[in-house]
Amino acid sequence: MERDPIALALTQSRLDHIARTMGQTMTRTAHSPIFNQSHDFSCFITDPHGELISQADGIPIHTGGGDLIVKAILKTFTHDIAQGDVFLSSDPYTAGGNHLPDWVITRPVFVADRCIAFVCNRAHQSDIGGGVAGTYNPAATEIFQEGIRLPVLKLIEKKRTRDDIWQLLLLNTRCPELLEGDLLSMLGSTKVGAKAIQDFAGELGVGHFFCYLEGILNHAEQRMRDALMALPDGTYHALETSDNDCFSETVTKFQVKLIKKSDWLIVDFTGTDAQIKGFKNSSFSNTRSSVYVAITSFLGHTIPRNAGTYRPIEIVAPLGSVVNPKPPAPLTMCTVLPAHEIIHVCWMALAKADPARSCAGWGKICHWNMAGKNPDGSTYVMYHWGALPASGAVDGRDGFDQIGPLNSLGNLVVPNCETYEQIYPVHFLKHELRKDAAGAGKFRGGTGVNYEVRVTGDAEYAYRSEGKRTPSGYGIGGGKIGAPGHVIATLDDGKDIETPQFGVGQHGPLTLKISSPAGGGWGNPKERSPALVLSDVRDGLVSIQAAEHDYGVAINSDGKSIDIPHTQQLRDQ
Repeated sequence: MERDPIALALTQSRLDHIARTMGQTMTRTAHSPIFNQSHDFSCFITDPHGELISQADGIPIHTGGGDLIVKAILKTFTHDIAQGDVFLSSDPYTAGGNHLPDWVITRPVFVADRCIAFVCNRAHQSDIGGGVAGTYNPAATEIFQEGIRLPVLKLIEKKRTRDDIWQLLLLNTRCPELLEGDLLSMLGSTKVGAKAIQDFAGELGVGHFFCYLEGILNHAEQRMRDALMALPDGTYHALETSDNDCFSETVTKFQVKLIKKSDWLIVDFTGTDAQIKGFKNSSFSNTRSSVYVAITSFLGHTIPRNAGTYRPIEIVAPLGSVVNPKPPAPLTMCTVLPAHEIIHVCWMALAKADPARSCAGWGKICHWNMAGKNPDGSTYVMYHWGALPASGAVDGRDGFDQIGPLNSLGNLVVPNCETYEQIYPVHFLKHELRKDAAGAGKFRGGTGVNYEVRVTGDAEYAYRSEGKRTPSGYGIGGGKIGAPGHVIATLDDGKDIETPQFGVGQHGPLTLKISSPAGGGWGNPKERSPALVLSDVRDGLVSIQAAEHDYGVAINSDGKSIDIPHTQQLRDQ
């Protein structure tokens, strides 16, 4: 059957709209602020074989490996998938998950008696048991300490909820009222998505529906092959590192070899270090997603994002390494770290093939999580996402001064401080952009923020301060590296708490100050427009001294104008 290219484009757009509609439903109905404020979930759709056909909503790290969840369902329940079934899964070793807190609701979509698609919602739960409230246990040395493991389960069987499983889930969380409401929201979002897919297939006819699904996958594959053809053939190496294993200062190497030949790309992590003691190991699903995030973001946003996009990409991740660990290695941190390092190292290698597209490094995270008791005795979990880091610059644009972690490409939303003050025992004292932190460049890196809150009650903290010791926002093409982060926690008696990069602690009322890591600069700083430098000085992002030292721009003492002769002299040196 000949496929109309306009109809193909409309088919992808319609599927993406359905995924976004699912996400809107989730945002409006979820109970936890992690969802209704910050959107730490993603909706995606697969065909009946588990191949991704849309991942338009949410966080890219959630969806690139989403096919593995559905394929695990198909393997486990090969001949036992019926109308009215809904599945739940999370385990990274047995169920295709990325890490344990990201539970996936998967609903098969039927027309008559034929399964035509699966609609999925992957969402990071507020608490899933484990050794520390709030899903992140920096003290974990094996996956059993990180929370409940969910193999592929039937949560609903032929429209009837499995009450035994439902009660099991509620018994294994410190926040049952949140989890129950969020699960209902996830179920509702997939119900909305399933109905929309049924309507779409009904309009096209099931035969045409499948024909166009095949067409959009083939189109995405061709677009990716065309993009790869434009890169020079060759072998490109890169190395990125982490400076700790969650328990000690030690270097962990992430080594990649990109082999580009014609319209095919091999991403080989041979030489990457062995799995580590701490919870920063990356499941294979997460490693795949990280690679896909790196490649698709580097090659351009116009390439569709579905399974066809990834057909020309082969990933080699040695078993037992930090990018494909053996059980029972812990790995709850993996969607942030080492996803960050994996994306970075792929960008570094790709930049050697096409420097014009290169992106400077992003700041790593430096924020904590905390949990405590509400007045009614229930447990709250709060993420200090107001301290999220900055991004690196690219040719033509400065880095974003504050943005979600690299794994989200900005789709994780900084929450509303007024809302947080209403529901958590915190008062926000400061949230402002940093000065002289951004990596200088023709296009400067993002600044990061100075974040300060007062916590008024006792709380348990999960320290997650990867970015506070070693700068991570590397520069590109003469650009400078962004500043690392800082964390200072001060008790009411004036005593500063000494905390490791990763760990767990119980503290009374305190003031928490976090300077989030900054992004790297792109290009020679002395090629930056003096007018832009002056604007940064006037906005308090660059000091007069840094303007002269880093950018060769002399600012008059009033701080409002440029000393043109002196600037010319500086730039001629």
